[in-house]
Amino acid sequence: MRGLRSGTGLVVIALTATLLALLFPLWSYADRSGTPLADVDAGTVATRWGPLSAADRDFVVRVRLAGLWEGPAGRQAVERDPSAAIEAAGQHLVDGHAFLDARVREVAGLLGMELPGRPNAQQRGWLRTLTADRGAAYERDFANLLRAAHGTVFPLVARIRADTRNTLVRGLADDANTTVLDHITMLEATGLVDFDALARDGAATAPRSPTGPPPPTPGAAVPSAAPLRSGPPVSAGPSFSLPPAVSRSKDEASAAPEAHTP
Repeated sequence: MRGLRSGTGLVVIALTATLLALLFPLWSYADRSGTPLADVDAGTVATRWGPLSAADRDFVVRVRLAGLWEGPAGRQAVERDPSAAIEAAGQHLVDGHAFLDARVREVAGLLGMELPGRPNAQQRGWLRTLTADRGAAYERDFANLLRAAHGTVFPLVARIRADTRNTLVRGLADDANTTVLDHITMLEATGLVDFDALARDGAATAPRSPTGPPPPTPGAAVPSAAPLRSGPPVSAGPSFSLPPAVSRSKDEASAAPEAHTP
């Protein structure tokens, strides 16, 4: 009888040990080296405004880079005296990136980050293309190159805004989101954006899309839409203005190092 109880105890101990061995990886996996959470923590530094991750720093640099080529592209569009829609879009690029550049310099200064001083190689190539273009080709390339660039950065802004733990980066993402959407709206208002090309380019780099609901059956009845309420006419321009500049407090300003632009 004693041997039976000993055997039963050993079985219970063995089962408990097995269960603990199975559960332990679940408890410790998130912090294990090489996991996404561990990678985030490894590239994060502490600041007065919250943790600053590698993704946050990359975003700050990208905002600066965008202004280094999109601002000049906007000025070029205004100076070339193109169609009214292209000129309006160009002016929004000039105004929007002047605002964002001041904001990103302020944020980088507070965080002690270095910023690039000129566009990257791809952006310089886009500027060369626009400079060489003339007439209708210029207007078409202006609308599509800049719309594609803004469409690429749009999801990045949303991801940083959703994930960042740094209040300075969060505020910059708010301003970037408003400005980028304004620019997208103005570029699309030119009527020159090739949405089919944008969709093809996006599909080439995106993960496999869901199948979605089945397509409608030909000839099937379509539910009638609710009648539209009367109201003011819809404007072709943006429905909002650029965000106001954010003023930092005196203690932040006195403690802020200068942003570095090599």
